[in-house]
Amino acid sequence: MKKQFRVSLIVIILAVIIVGGIWFLNKKSSVSPSLSLITEVTYLCDNNKTIKAAFYKGEPKPVQPGEMTIPSGMVKLVLSDGRNLDLAQTISADGGRYANSDESFVFWSKGNGAMVLENNAEKDYKNCIVVSPDSGILPNVYLDSKIGFTLRYPEGYSVDSSYKYQALGPGKDISGVKFIIPQSFATGTNLSSFDTGVSVEAISNVSDCNASLFLSGKVKPQMITDNNVEYSFASSTDAGAGNRYEEQVWAFPGTNPCLAVRYFIHYMAIENYPQGSVSEFNHDALISQFDKIRHSLILK
Repeated sequence: MKKQFRVSLIVIILAVIIVGGIWFLNKKSSVSPSLSLITEVTYLCDNNKTIKAAFYKGEPKPVQPGEMTIPSGMVKLVLSDGRNLDLAQTISADGGRYANSDESFVFWSKGNGAMVLENNAEKDYKNCIVVSPDSGILPNVYLDSKIGFTLRYPEGYSVDSSYKYQALGPGKDISGVKFIIPQSFATGTNLSSFDTGVSVEAISNVSDCNASLFLSGKVKPQMITDNNVEYSFASSTDAGAGNRYEEQVWAFPGTNPCLAVRYFIHYMAIENYPQGSVSEFNHDALISQFDKIRHSLILK
């Protein structure tokens, strides 16, 4: 009798576990089967706030000829303040607009940017821009809401947000932000950690955005497609008093202000050192790291 009771109790417990598991899975997956995932992205906003967004596409809703298409998608948001929101897509003339039932929370994505309205006002989440996925190599993230970009950079790099490129002469400074290599990267080599790095720069009021605008002298830019992005590219070299300088400029045609990424490499002539006192820096490894930083840049 006791044995039968134990068996019955075990069966009941197993049934509860199975039913509970099914309920939990159904609760966890709150997305309707009629919705299909389009993409998942993370936005970085002012004050290091983040939004994780999963965009879903719904089945088309029938409309009469000439009538406006009825949105059927949704977005699932995870906010860095701990809130989780499922918002239905609403009618929008520009971008993707999503809102809750009383429109007290609106998420509006436009290109690589997003706007969050709470009771018709921007509050905690401002100047949000998509962030490139973390590859594990570039753990740090930077948001520039003035120029309008996000970028990833390696551990140890310093950030100069008041940087100006001044090599073009008086009155021709180019403003931007620079990411400078750590001193440890250059230790024991002929590389300078004082000003070697990657900068993102902007020139206003130009009709033809190209790389030659960012370099002195007569340089002829060329169009290069790299990592599925079209650039205007130009490079230059210079030398003086045992110092060597290399620059590469990757400009984004069609942008206004004209935006570009600059590689600046400063090193000393290896022959000026006592033999064996330093080693020559790894040029290819440095360019490869700069390329990864540039590839992570996302414009708003």
